[in-house]
Amino acid sequence: MVRAEIDNIDVEVPEHTTILEAALSAGIHIPTLCYLKDINEIGACRVCVVEVAGLDQLVAACNNVVLDGMVIRTNSPRVREARRRNLQFLLSQHRSECTSCVRGGNCSLAALAHSFGITRQPFQQRLPHAEWPQDFPLVRDNTKCINCLRCIQVCDKVQECSVWDLTNRSSHTAVGVSGARSIQQSDCTLCGQCITHCPTGALSARDDTDRMWDALADPQKIVVVQMAPAVRTSWGEPFGVPPEVATVKRLVMALRLMGVHYVFDTDFGADLTIMEEASELLDRMAHPDHGPLPMFTSCCPGWVRYLKGHYPEFTANLSTSKSPHQMFGAVVKSYFAEKIGVDPSRLFVVSIMPCVAKKAECALPNQNDACGDPDVDVVLTVREFDRMVSEEHIDIATLPEAEFDSPLGESTGAATIFGSTGGVMEAALRTAYHTVTGQAPTPDAFRDVRGMQGWKEATYQLGDAQVRVAVTNGLANTHRLMEAIKSGKVHYDFVEVMACPGGCAGGGGQPIHDGQELAQQRGEVLWNLDCNSPKRNSYENQQIQTLYREYLGQPLSERAEHLLHTDHFGWQMPLAPGVKATDGIAEVLSEA
Repeated sequence: MVRAEIDNIDVEVPEHTTILEAALSAGIHIPTLCYLKDINEIGACRVCVVEVAGLDQLVAACNNVVLDGMVIRTNSPRVREARRRNLQFLLSQHRSECTSCVRGGNCSLAALAHSFGITRQPFQQRLPHAEWPQDFPLVRDNTKCINCLRCIQVCDKVQECSVWDLTNRSSHTAVGVSGARSIQQSDCTLCGQCITHCPTGALSARDDTDRMWDALADPQKIVVVQMAPAVRTSWGEPFGVPPEVATVKRLVMALRLMGVHYVFDTDFGADLTIMEEASELLDRMAHPDHGPLPMFTSCCPGWVRYLKGHYPEFTANLSTSKSPHQMFGAVVKSYFAEKIGVDPSRLFVVSIMPCVAKKAECALPNQNDACGDPDVDVVLTVREFDRMVSEEHIDIATLPEAEFDSPLGESTGAATIFGSTGGVMEAALRTAYHTVTGQAPTPDAFRDVRGMQGWKEATYQLGDAQVRVAVTNGLANTHRLMEAIKSGKVHYDFVEVMACPGGCAGGGGQPIHDGQELAQQRGEVLWNLDCNSPKRNSYENQQIQTLYREYLGQPLSERAEHLLHTDHFGWQMPLAPGVKATDGIAEVLSEA
């Protein structure tokens, strides 16, 4: 233990404790901007500087430790002036158009500038500029970048993808795509974690709200909206409304007020995914020539992009089942179109997702099996949807509740937990167990796959066979798992991977709360909904049974394979062997 004095308060903390953490333990708040605990502790922004008796220079509190006998002043006149000057310097390299910025009202830089009373800019503004393709799902605006390096560190340490790096030198230093590549030529998974950890509006998801507004205004279009499980945990956050008030049924009503014709729950698609994926797993276990093991889940497009960019030799291990929202889109433009008697080309399917990668997924050339048009026309992040709610001036706290439409509106608890790490695995095992034994699993029989650990594993008995499973979330953890599988150190039958830490609950399209990781709290909402659901297994979904009876036949039938499954070899990532980048999607080079 070491003792020190911070702002006239005596503190005693363990050795190697940073000044920032020591001050916090005494109830003293030191402002930060670039700091992310255990990820970005480099003191780049100099907003957290403090004064230490006996030292001429101010020191950064985030990466300097307390020494025995230190006397520290965290808010002296010298410190306040230095912080103000440092912020003014950062603002001179930042395009401050706050009223038209995607992060307007939720920007850490703007909040700090306001707290320090900065009302004028003494430094000449100098904005770095770099061309960026505006049609790519992830958008970078370097005129708003303050070189805090958070995006680099998150991509390197949390996701181990190393998409970002510093370019140029000295006063021309800027953040860009590593290796002097364009973003289309990179192996970016579009997980969006760089977006949610950026303190300004330098990184954002492509805004597709105009496409939905245009569809709503087109009398020839029938707008169908579906929402992912994790959306119900977070959509009220920017308005300060808790999940128990910002219910999914109020979300349905908000969409109806916007003019949406049909509102459905992607949970239906999740139940459908389980019926196909669980059947596919059992088929591979019984017939090894039908596909290699371990079988990897394919619900997360960020993970699929990662595998195809980093481990393309395992592409055949991916479940051929489409992700839930893509399955749902295919069903809407086939079965549902027939049900309501309309040309499927009139149906405009919108997915509200906690994800950025799904914007790229819906544009893949082989996700158009229902009628030739894309199965899903546009994907909106939760942030985009919340902006639409604001545009409509909807007070969600006072909204009445409304039900989903039929016949694709029913879902089970198994579908709800898709939004949390381990949820896809548990949902699939519940149905696989019932398929093999003819009996319902006991409640929470597969709970070992739950939790926020980066890599979980378990073995379960399915009838006469044992199934070895693993669950991982976050791509750094995924890298460790894939290396272990590749080297033969571990052996599994079924593996669930979520690109984002905590799963979709911590997705790159979720509302941003700087410095807070909310995946666990959001995930707990989903597990509680499952626990209280009257039906917890996908095979209990009566509308799913009707869909198979009236249209699909059975899981893995010819029609189900056509509509609900995909060929992962139908497209490649830019850095995969033997491909070149074109328009953000890679083409296989011919032998010639």
